[in-house]
Amino acid sequence: MSDCIFCKLANGEIPTTKLYEDDDFTVILDAGPATKGHCLVLPKAHYANIYEMPEDLTAKAFVLARKMAIKMTRAMGCDGFNIVQNNGETAGQSVFHFHIHLIPRYMGGEAIVANWTPHDLTDEWKDEIVEKFKQV
Repeated sequence: MSDCIFCKLANGEIPTTKLYEDDDFTVILDAGPATKGHCLVLPKAHYANIYEMPEDLTAKAFVLARKMAIKMTRAMGCDGFNIVQNNGETAGQSVFHFHIHLIPRYMGGEAIVANWTPHDLTDEWKDEIVEKFKQV
C-alpha cells in the first residue's frame, strides 16, 4: 500500500534503525519504545492483520519473533519479554499493517503494558464457546 507507513518503514523508504532484514521481514527499533530495546517485526508485504496474512508467513513471523527475543534478551540482559500482536482497533491495533511488538522487560522497570481483569470461566461461557467454535 502506497500510503502505509509500516510498508514504507519495512521497505526502507523511511529511514529506521534496522536490527534484522530478510526477503520477507524487517525488524526495527520502535520510534516510541515502551522500554529500551522495544522493536517491531514488520512484513515487507502489506497485510492489515493476522487474518489476512498467509499461514506460512505468519509462522515465519513468529519464529523470527522468537529468535529476535532470544537475541535481544542476551544483548540487553533483560529479565523478561513481552511478545505482543494486536488485531483490530478493539484489541489495541492502531497501525493497520500486521506487526509484532518485541518488548524487553527489566526488574524495577515500567509496569506491564498488557493487562486484563480475570473472570471466572463459567459453565455457561464454556458451553457457548464450544458450541460456537464447532459451528465455524
